[in-house]
Amino acid sequence: MFSRILIANRGEIAFRVIRTAKRLGIETVAVYSEADAQALHARMADYAVCVGPAAASQSYLVATEILRVACETGAEAVHPGYGFLSENAAFARACADAGIVFIGPGADAIDAMGSKAQAKSIMADAGVPLIPGYHGDDQSDGVLRAAADEMGYPVLLKATAGGGGKGMRAVDSAEGFEEALAAARREATASFGDDRMLVEKLLQGPRHVEVQVFCDAHGGGVYLAERDCSIQRRHQKVIEEAPAPGLTPELRKAMGEAAVDAAKAIDYRGAGTVEFLLDQSGAFYFMEMNTRLQVEHPVTEMITGQDLVEWQLLVAAGVPLPLEQSQIKISGHAMEARIYAEDPEEDFLPSTGTIACLREPECSSAVRIDTGVEEGSEISPFYDPMIAKLIVHGRDRKDARLRLVSALDAYGVGGLRNNVGFLRRISASAGFRDADLDTSFIERHQGALALSAEESHEDLAAACAVHLHLRAAGDRPSGNDTHSPWAATGAFRINLPSREQLRLAMNGRDVTASVVTNTDSVTVFANGEETEVSGAVSNGVALLAIGSRRLTYTVALHESGLTLFRDGRSLDVSVETLRVEGVAAAAGDTGFTAPMHGTVVAHLVEPGAPVEAGDGVIVIEAMKMEQTLRAPSAGKVLAFNASPGDLVDRGSALVSFEAADS
Repeated sequence: MFSRILIANRGEIAFRVIRTAKRLGIETVAVYSEADAQALHARMADYAVCVGPAAASQSYLVATEILRVACETGAEAVHPGYGFLSENAAFARACADAGIVFIGPGADAIDAMGSKAQAKSIMADAGVPLIPGYHGDDQSDGVLRAAADEMGYPVLLKATAGGGGKGMRAVDSAEGFEEALAAARREATASFGDDRMLVEKLLQGPRHVEVQVFCDAHGGGVYLAERDCSIQRRHQKVIEEAPAPGLTPELRKAMGEAAVDAAKAIDYRGAGTVEFLLDQSGAFYFMEMNTRLQVEHPVTEMITGQDLVEWQLLVAAGVPLPLEQSQIKISGHAMEARIYAEDPEEDFLPSTGTIACLREPECSSAVRIDTGVEEGSEISPFYDPMIAKLIVHGRDRKDARLRLVSALDAYGVGGLRNNVGFLRRISASAGFRDADLDTSFIERHQGALALSAEESHEDLAAACAVHLHLRAAGDRPSGNDTHSPWAATGAFRINLPSREQLRLAMNGRDVTASVVTNTDSVTVFANGEETEVSGAVSNGVALLAIGSRRLTYTVALHESGLTLFRDGRSLDVSVETLRVEGVAAAAGDTGFTAPMHGTVVAHLVEPGAPVEAGDGVIVIEAMKMEQTLRAPSAGKVLAFNASPGDLVDRGSALVSFEAADS
């Protein structure tokens, strides 16, 4: 076994590898960028070396620098984690040339699966079923368009070097093909440095089921059950579970054996995942093979009782697989929810900022948290916005699902937008309860998963009441007469209830409310609604009666304001008291303010050009995720306020626009 390894990654996967290495008595070397100098993985490793500036292209992706550090620190092997250099065949070869073990498959296997087009040809020869599509070398726009037209819409554009949902676009009709192809190529270039695409027939209502495989250098190959990863947004997984519900023993065995056949067809070594699409008839089709450890590997560990990172280290050291196929047993059911800094109410745009407060459920044999951040950590625009993975285990699927709901209720992230509440709504939904799973689950259940107007108004009323309570408790002047009007900090008026206007910034959105303070309650007027709130705040818990409902919020105070938690949701609040009645109406929003901190990618029209409602005007990118801003109505683009390549802050005005009816 190795005595020292370097981990060529960051965040939760780097910390995950460190935990297993420490248990096995292996020393670890962490690499970090200047932005990650105080990151958890850099602090927990035995050695840590800075490898460059914040941008991944200048640090974590610089293979020569990673190898230099490995050689200078005496690391015998490199664990690449996932992402970054994990599926880079040139890096695997460079490690071998330097006499350092790459903890993963051989470079030839990575090459074979690295191109989705080449992978499909290999799988066809191995007899693995494939989805109809175009995987050819001719990458001209016209050839791709003709292939799509011939197979019929809808189709799916996919980067041949892709992964993680990057460089993918679903195209519903011929009219949208060119715009989708251009966007997919840009995203593929930014993520992988390769804009080659393939075109596949888009199956209707498929499930995404993948099989965990492991092979050694002695001819051994096994599968460790399968995972259902159908709950996705932007083609990226957010909830995974194992085993996949509803599969017959015969189908489970057929998929597992096909996955092992796929791995052996390329002389595979180590951990890999073969991903299939499963249609409603029970037919399955090869989609791709990921030649690395997957983000969702913990659910497989929970149901098998095996440490897959330990298996990786053993296989890389030349040891045979710890178990044969007949020895692998499945126990219970596991689920994983990926907690991201993103805004589900704004099409899952990534969020950046500081984690002002962090509350986690208690970990146990049934509840596990894999994370690389802590309270005070910065979520920057340079990397994937994952905060943590929450994994639960139960006796069966029902038990695991209820445990996931409970654990999400106890999870709270304050200071930036996050998806904990959204994950909670998914896990508590009837569709998820009934395992009504396919890759369009979120779109199909959008109404049930959205935050209701009633919940939004309850949150606003609660925020006003908690703010007034905390202000009164914290700001009251000293003195014996606490009932004196001079002890009040609100808008006191003789013989009348006090009335004041509050401007609240709630999760980055400004809301104005008029609040009347009564003897034992407050009445909140906002958005055409009137709501009475009574109750108290004590020891960080607000017990409130809002209308006819009794609700409990957990309250956290921090430097940037306060955060309220309820049902897995977090509400970041800062409040300004308006001293005069009436608030000037905000200038009309043309829809061209930057929705996130990021980089302008492209202008889609020329200044002065007329546009129709819905036309794309400007593209902005953050964390390798593009967002196209579209015209809210017919009109004219007067000017662009930022050029391609410019960094812009959230809320920046990007376009001067004149509506046709103005």
